[in-house]
Amino acid sequence: MPRTIAFLRAINVGGHTVKMDVLRRHFESLGYTDVETFIASGNVIFSAPSHNAQMLELTIENKLQDALGYEVATFLRTEGEVAGIAKYQPFRRTELEAAVAFNVAFLKDPLDGPSIKKLASLKTGIDVFKAHDREVYWLCRRKQSESTFSNAVLERTLGVKSTLRGMNTIQKLVAKYSY
Repeated sequence: MPRTIAFLRAINVGGHTVKMDVLRRHFESLGYTDVETFIASGNVIFSAPSHNAQMLELTIENKLQDALGYEVATFLRTEGEVAGIAKYQPFRRTELEAAVAFNVAFLKDPLDGPSIKKLASLKTGIDVFKAHDREVYWLCRRKQSESTFSNAVLERTLGVKSTLRGMNTIQKLVAKYSY
């Protein structure tokens, strides 16, 4: 069975604390196997008999809503997709070296033309964005605390749910699981 990575929104942020062993048990209760968590920010690696990502996302979201009492948007990627995200170079090397933070926002679907224009409107002297496939890459040139951008701003602007991860986390995930 191929392994899938779930990037969960609202795990161990905003007052929503979930222990990783509890999170693993929720996934195992759905019949998923080889369940592991990676750092305590809502990254779950697992194997499932189904390859239907939309069905799996909905099943996980419903389970976590029932178990935790709040909405947990779920964004699934295959091992190969995560490796591709880690390798993708949306910005020039000099820009990356000068930046303070490089993050990835996971979305359910690729952005359409109007949404890409809305994303471009968020660009500032601090923040630069690039949409590719079902991800938005965010390069922050200063401390993120100096930026007006956040996941909430992204969701409000685009009218979609998302979750952010640092590119370092994505690269460590790929290195650990040898995609």
